[in-house]
Amino acid sequence: MKRRHRKTLESIFRHPVSGNIPWRRIEALLVDLGADVSEREGSRIGVRLFGDRRVFHRPHPSPNTDAGAVASIRNWLRRNGVEP
Repeated sequence: MKRRHRKTLESIFRHPVSGNIPWRRIEALLVDLGADVSEREGSRIGVRLFGDRRVFHRPHPSPNTDAGAVASIRNWLRRNGVEP
């Protein structure tokens, strides 16, 4: 895993949950983990990873992901054995 993706993963698992991780960094991490990302309607994207499909909203107008979405992604990664 590239250093920048490792730093993003560490940010996702930091306590308290961070609400200022740029979505593009999270999306790049998911792709590095092997995710298939597809565009959906509006600001939604489909992410297929770990044999599971999730739908996320790209944040706007701010590029930062809110704390609730970060916590959800953290739980999803943890359940599938991905931790820093």
